[in-house]
Amino acid sequence: MDKFFSIVRGLGLQRGPERWLGGVCGGIAAKLNVDVAFVRIAFLLFALLPGPAFVFYLLAWVILPDQRNEIVLQTFLDRRSLN
Repeated sequence: MDKFFSIVRGLGLQRGPERWLGGVCGGIAAKLNVDVAFVRIAFLLFALLPGPAFVFYLLAWVILPDQRNEIVLQTFLDRRSLN
């Protein structure tokens, strides 16, 4: 599982510091070097279409590292394995 998280960190995509919910749109905007408003609007349009927009956002929040390079899923799994 550590290899998976190393690959995710190697993508160079992090949740952004400019957060409304989980910082996913802010991180994508930073990676693409565009204004976060454009990414949020695109996501809202994507969410209006039938499809897995909410699931995609939730997965991105759980898998993408934050500004401290910590991944929520990895932290959860590490804590669970200690118990």
